[in-house]
Amino acid sequence: VQLQASGGGLVQAGGSLRLSCAASGPFSMYGMGWFRQAPGKEREWVGGISRSGGNTYYADSVKARFTISRDNAKNTVYLQMNNLKAEDTAVYYCAAGLKNWGRQLQSSEYDYWGQGTQVTVSS
Repeated sequence: VQLQASGGGLVQAGGSLRLSCAASGPFSMYGMGWFRQAPGKEREWVGGISRSGGNTYYADSVKARFTISRDNAKNTVYLQMNNLKAEDTAVYYCAAGLKNWGRQLQSSEYDYWGQGTQVTVSS
């Protein structure tokens, strides 16, 4: 599976962005996750979604602001980010795990990664 993330950019605090992650291969077989990494910090799990899209999970820091969805017909997973804060500034990565069901928090639990897209929130 190859993953291509897009949609990052510069946004003011309180604004919104939607990230997309397009996949090749048997997309519906994979649980998907979103991670982010800010400068000088470790990569952290943002949230995940099950293979069917019926279950989603979020880190406490983004709960109620971010929404993950997927369209298996389009081989794409989305991360809708609302009410963005300066602390959301990071490179965002999508990841796929063949055995995953959505709430895998460790990078090591994923098999494939996208290249990352930069999100910068100005305060």
